Amino acid sequence: MMYDVANPLGETLRNVRDDVEREFERLLAETSTLAFRIAYSVLRQREDAEDVAQEAYIKAHRSFRRLRDRDRFRTWLIRITWRLALDRQRANRRRVAREDTHGRASEFATPAVPHERSREILQAVDGLPEKLRLTLVLAAIEGYDIREVAQLLHVPEGTVKSRLFLAREQMKEILKCANPSR
Repeated sequence: MMYDVANPLGETLRNVRDDVEREFERLLAETSTLAFRIAYSVLRQREDAEDVAQEAYIKAHRSFRRLRDRDRFRTWLIRITWRLALDRQRANRRRVAREDTHGRASEFATPAVPHERSREILQAVDGLPEKLRLTLVLAAIEGYDIREVAQLLHVPEGTVKSRLFLAREQMKEILKCANPSR
């Protein structure tokens, strides 16, 4: 059966596709740097963060039609980006471990840097469980307030507050163990 392009059903489908594309483009413009910032907070490498952000936007575009609640686009994008960044981080660690096993110098080996404390703090953040780390990154690094973090993560404000408290307590312990003289 041949479909007539000029028929009303074909025209309606084209209009729906165009509307969905415009809506995605609008939401993309509103969140233009969000994926990069989230990826960078995990990876701390500009090129990797750019790659992950691009991959997150591509994945979001492919699945956008299935997103029922478009008001949750930011949260959905954050989750996609966060998971992709964690996957990239794990892959980088596996690669580094393989390279070290083969006796090659690791490109990610930490050089002696005058910013030792900053590196310790970043490692402490990396050592947090995912829920605490995401909450801490959104609140302390991205600057969202408690209410906004609660909305982004779809949890009560009290949960955000307790996660921030737990994240800070665990960070103190991790930092204390890393450098007991402080």
